[in-house]
Amino acid sequence: MVNVRETYEQLTAITSADNVQVDEALKDHTYTRLGGKADFYVTPETYEEVRDIVKLSNQKQIPFTLLGNGSNLIIKDGGIRGIVLNLGRLADIRIDGTRMVAQSGARIIEASREALSCSLTGLEFACGIPGTVGGALFMNAGAYGGEIKDVLVNTIVIDRHGDLLTLSADDLDLEYRSSNIPEKGYIVLEATFALGEGDYDAIKSVMDDLTYKRESKQPLEYPSCGSVFKRPPGYFAGKLIQDSALQGQQIGGAAVSLKHAGFIINKDGAMATEYIHLIRHVQNTVKKTFGVTLECEVKIIGEDPSG
Repeated sequence: MVNVRETYEQLTAITSADNVQVDEALKDHTYTRLGGKADFYVTPETYEEVRDIVKLSNQKQIPFTLLGNGSNLIIKDGGIRGIVLNLGRLADIRIDGTRMVAQSGARIIEASREALSCSLTGLEFACGIPGTVGGALFMNAGAYGGEIKDVLVNTIVIDRHGDLLTLSADDLDLEYRSSNIPEKGYIVLEATFALGEGDYDAIKSVMDDLTYKRESKQPLEYPSCGSVFKRPPGYFAGKLIQDSALQGQQIGGAAVSLKHAGFIINKDGAMATEYIHLIRHVQNTVKKTFGVTLECEVKIIGEDPSG
C-alpha cells in the first residue's frame, strides 16, 4: 500500500510541486476521454528528474506507468495505481543540418512540421500521427507507406534501473507497429532522425495531401484512440469490419464509426468498459464471419473498476 503523503513529499523533492498531481483524472489526458484516476500524475522537466523518479519507484516498490499523450491508449475505469509519468514537458526539437533531435514529449506532428520549415524530407508520413516522439518509437508508428524505422538513427533512453543508455535504431527491433521498448522497460528521452534535403513546396504538397486524406476519411470530430486494430496479413481491418455489418453498432456511449470502420469513437460519454466490450464484440464478429483474428493496435492498461 502506497503512503500518499510520504510519496508526495518524495516526488516533490525531485520535481516541482506543480508537476505532481494526486488523484488525477486520466480521462483528461487521453484522446478517447476514458479512464479512471492516477494515484500520482507526474510531469518532470529534466532527464535527471525522470531518472530519479524511476529510481524512487524501484526503491519504494511503487507501481510505475509511462503515459504518452494518450493517443493510442485506453485506460480502464479503475485507473492506474502508483506513479503515472507524462513527459510532455520534454518537448524540445533541434535541427542540425539534416539531423533532427526531438525530445520524447514532442508531438511527432510538430517534428514533421519542423522538418518542413527547414525543407527536410523523410517525416511527411508523420504529419497526421497524433502521438508523441516517444510513443512513435514505442510502436514504430507509421502511415501512408512510411514508418519511424525509416528515419530513426538512435535514441537516448532510461532503462528500468534508472540508467541512461544510447541505443541505435537496430537495438530496438523495430517491426510493423512494434518495438522491444515495452519488453525492455525503456523510457525514451529523445530520438535522432536522419532526414534529407528537399524542396519546401514539394514536401508541403505531400503533407497537405496526407492531411486532407486523414481529415476526410477519419472521424476526428469524436474522441477516439485512432485506428484500433493492426492490419491483418492479406486484409484491411476496416474493410473486414465494414463487411461484417458492424458500422454504427454501439455499446453504451461507444460506437463503431460510420465514417471509418477501423475507428471506435466515444460518441456519447462512454465508459472504458463499454469501449473495450465493443472492441471484443468487433473481434468476435469478424472472427466468426471471416475467420480472421483482429489484433489490437491500441494499448489497454489500468485496472477494472472495483465493485
